Amino acid sequence: MTTPRIFQQTDRVFWLVSALVLLVVLSGCASVGERQSFRELRELSRSEHVSGDRVFTRGDLPELLEDATLQDYLAYAALSNPGLEAAFDEWKRALEKVPQARTLPDPRFTYAHYIREVETRVGPQRQAYSLMQTLPWFGKLRLRGYAALEGSDAAHQRYEAAKLRLFYRVKHAYYEYYYLARAIAITEENMRLLSSLESVARAKFKTGMAPQPAIIKAQVELGKLEDRLNSMEAMRKPTVARLNAALGRSTDSDLPWPQKIVQQEADLKDDELFEELKQSNPELRALAFMTAKEEVSVKLARKNYFPDITLGAKFIDTGDAMNPDMVDSGKDPVMATVSINVPLWVGKYRAGEREARARAHAAASRREDRENKLLADLTMVLFHFRDAERKIDLYHDTLVPKAEQALSTTQRAFAAGKADFFDLIEAERTLLEFQLSYERALVDRAQRLAEIEMLIGREI
Repeated sequence: MTTPRIFQQTDRVFWLVSALVLLVVLSGCASVGERQSFRELRELSRSEHVSGDRVFTRGDLPELLEDATLQDYLAYAALSNPGLEAAFDEWKRALEKVPQARTLPDPRFTYAHYIREVETRVGPQRQAYSLMQTLPWFGKLRLRGYAALEGSDAAHQRYEAAKLRLFYRVKHAYYEYYYLARAIAITEENMRLLSSLESVARAKFKTGMAPQPAIIKAQVELGKLEDRLNSMEAMRKPTVARLNAALGRSTDSDLPWPQKIVQQEADLKDDELFEELKQSNPELRALAFMTAKEEVSVKLARKNYFPDITLGAKFIDTGDAMNPDMVDSGKDPVMATVSINVPLWVGKYRAGEREARARAHAAASRREDRENKLLADLTMVLFHFRDAERKIDLYHDTLVPKAEQALSTTQRAFAAGKADFFDLIEAERTLLEFQLSYERALVDRAQRLAEIEMLIGREI
């Protein structure tokens, strides 16, 4: 069987066009390593979370029972929070832009039918077929791919920043929940103590050893503590709702009281933390990638001064000539076409280049401004962290023990009739405030450490 005439006549044109297309495509293609890395990134999912030596999955979420640790809460949030899921999808969406940016525009196929056949010497022309492919100027595809890659890297860092912010939200809410539990327990303990003191005062009043105002004062203090306790207990619902929201659970889901918080040892050196923030903070890294993307856009804008090339091949179907002895009777014409756009309006392209430069400068300025703000935030957080540590030492080593000693001494003096009941109430109130302040300092330190971790981009 003979080869169809259309393929015989278009063979050379086909290979010529194919070679030119291949040359331009190769100029914009990613390397083998880049393609492999890209495939691995596209296959990533949020189906697992590793915490220490444990691997959690969406089908095997940690149970948030009384013995659940903070790491269990973090793992649950990492796999369930919809905001983090959205940030992850944004990253995957940005990744899918890369192959789109590196691909040639679609070729254009055209079919034409001659309503009135054009009679030629070799026969009537009846229909025509053409295939056109636009080829961006050399380097355009490569630069578009680089710009898309930088954009996807920025989206990746925004996802990492979202994860750090989520973990900070979980830790902050978890520590607040712990403080509420401790505050309620301490207040209840002080209410029991004050109630017993009120009973003692009542007994002394009956024997004439204590004035009636002492009983009234005790009852007033009990009422104030009861009001504080009621407010604390009412705070449990909104506190749990905030923690559940960070976990990606229904806000009215039950959560047990946290049993304890681990006070991590942290030897923080300011200069090292500042440098680590500059290098590792994912917000700054995302802005750096966006700056690189805009710098690539400047190079891409310069390519607009050069024309894009459109290559094509056209085949015209020709019938047999009326004269059967005509040489080349029915021979089909085949044409190769080349067209270019003429970049005539130079002012337009110069404006585009200036626009790209302005975007690159704006991106660099945004990163510098954000870095300055984050450094200032870290400075303030370090102050609050060390202030909390100072208060922990002060209350734990000095004020709480002295307040307990003062209350014990006052109780003995009151029992011996050598102290006023009002002094006893004041000693009890002072101990309560110092105990709550100590727990508050513990939580403040833990929260500030979590904020430092969010700023520098890693756990300490």
